Amino acid sequence: MTLENGNPLQGETEDHGNVTHAAALCEAPKRVLACHNCDLLTEVSGPPGSTSLCPRCGAVLYRRKRNCIDRPLAFALCGVVLFAIALTNPFLAMKSGGFVQESTLLTGILELWKQHLYGLGGLVLLTCVAIPLAQLVGLMYILVPLRLQLCAPGSILIFRVIRHLDSWAMMEVFLIGILVALVKLAKMATIIPGIAVVALGLLTIVMTAAMTTLDPPLMWERLDPRR
Repeated sequence: MTLENGNPLQGETEDHGNVTHAAALCEAPKRVLACHNCDLLTEVSGPPGSTSLCPRCGAVLYRRKRNCIDRPLAFALCGVVLFAIALTNPFLAMKSGGFVQESTLLTGILELWKQHLYGLGGLVLLTCVAIPLAQLVGLMYILVPLRLQLCAPGSILIFRVIRHLDSWAMMEVFLIGILVALVKLAKMATIIPGIAVVALGLLTIVMTAAMTTLDPPLMWERLDPRR
């Protein structure tokens, strides 16, 4: 059983073979899934945007996502640009008694390192810089060739690593910590947020959007046709 959530005119157009290139990229072969409620095996198919239901108990088996290549690719490209802005522009400026001190995103990590807090500095570097950047670059490495209906070497391993790293990217935790520090330091000095703070906030949203618009089952089918 398949429910189509999209524009019926669009679905009718696709039925007559006049599909767009983006929709064609998200076309997936039929697959058989076991219902997680009643274990009934059901052949799942349908256009992008449709939802497949179990014909026996009505549970949701699979939701096809629209533009499953173009959307995450656009978000990943936007994320790389925001990352460059966040790393190269002032993050915070502290003004007290006519003295102004600016810092960047990497300055805080270097200060932790100088204070011999190697473990904490390394953890912040990994979770807030290295892992999110690796995810964005990895997504672009995989999605750009898929957009051209090609498969880059090592894409399967890279996609598997990206999926595992998703739980280790903690930019939102870092951003919340910054906001808490801003509130506390506001009593001691004037805190001027830089453009990097805005870029980091937008980057957190873009990263979440890039990962949630991916369609992992379809990605695996594109990367490994044997599945």
